[in-house]
Amino acid sequence: MSAHKSKPLPEAGAGALSLEASLVLSLGGEKLGGELRLALLREIGALGSISQAAKAVGLSYKAAWDAVEQMNNVAGEPLLERSAGGRGGGSTRLTERGEQLVARHARLQALHQRFVQQLSEEGGELGQDFPLLRMLTMRTSARNQFLGRISACTRGAVNDELVLSLPGGAELVAIISHESTEQLGLQLGAEAFALVQAGAVMIARPAPDGASQGAGLRLSARNQLRGTVAALRPGAVNAELLVDIGGGQTLAATITQTSLEELGLAEGDAVLALFKASSVILGSAG
Repeated sequence: MSAHKSKPLPEAGAGALSLEASLVLSLGGEKLGGELRLALLREIGALGSISQAAKAVGLSYKAAWDAVEQMNNVAGEPLLERSAGGRGGGSTRLTERGEQLVARHARLQALHQRFVQQLSEEGGELGQDFPLLRMLTMRTSARNQFLGRISACTRGAVNDELVLSLPGGAELVAIISHESTEQLGLQLGAEAFALVQAGAVMIARPAPDGASQGAGLRLSARNQLRGTVAALRPGAVNAELLVDIGGGQTLAATITQTSLEELGLAEGDAVLALFKASSVILGSAG
């Protein structure tokens, strides 16, 4: 016996999260049948006609017979038998093995429904984490993926500037088109995710007084996140840094190996991660 999910998770904001599953019976590794096939057998037992049973479950006559034959092969013995003759042209009825299978499936289905209901009740709180679940299953080349809420939005005729507040306290600034803001529903308080390519992140070493090297230097990068080097991965040409930006979150940056050596960085060093607002891609979880 195996249970598999029959419907996708609902979209964010669609209400409480619920679990749904269908029951599939297997014998010796071969699928005997799911709800549709067992419903066909149940209707054959009730109606005494495979053609009427096929109509009742929405199958063609041929599809119904193919399903029955496949179930017979898996079961190793007939699940129904036909009686010929008579004014009605004969009838079809379940064998003792077929009746036994239908009865046992009904009992299993009742147990299965109670089990799924219990899981749904226990997992109801997962609905609050739906955006995170969506991000965990999302596949993207961007090394940096963050989930937060829109805390500020400056509207423009063509582009909007949005601020995404992360759980750890850091803020990301993004510039996207006004049309994209509307289509994604990125209003104040809305949950959203941000993607940033590691190659778009520049690294600077702060001066002892807290300013970046080259005091007085003004940068156009709207995102300037302070943190510490959590990990270094040197390479022949490029190196990757993981910067701890607080709240258990890290930001990946790819810089040249030469730059790494010139900056003289080591794990635990304070750094400033910089990237343009236009390098931040925003998306909605809905």
